[in-house]
Amino acid sequence: MKQYLTIKKSQIHGQGLFSTRNIKKGATLGQCEVKPSEERGEHTLWVNEDLSYDVTCKLRYINHSKNANVAYYDNLNVVAVRDIRKGDELFHDYGEEWA
Repeated sequence: MKQYLTIKKSQIHGQGLFSTRNIKKGATLGQCEVKPSEERGEHTLWVNEDLSYDVTCKLRYINHSKNANVAYYDNLNVVAVRDIRKGDELFHDYGEEWA
């Protein structure tokens, strides 16, 4: 897990994950530490209808936005999908069903 990520109050939702330095598009920010989950929780990552995980590391604080700057990959790596500036909150597009 990268040390340049910090948890702070988010203007979007509760706590958020923020960068403390500039990050280039394509950089891997870390791999989600997870445990299997059978129920929807606040930090549950759904891979498909039948497979979900509770994220147990600080990457769980990545909030939802249609203007995503990171993405979760199938191997549970989180990667920057565009350049991220120091101080920016990290966002992933969790899809249409996210509420």
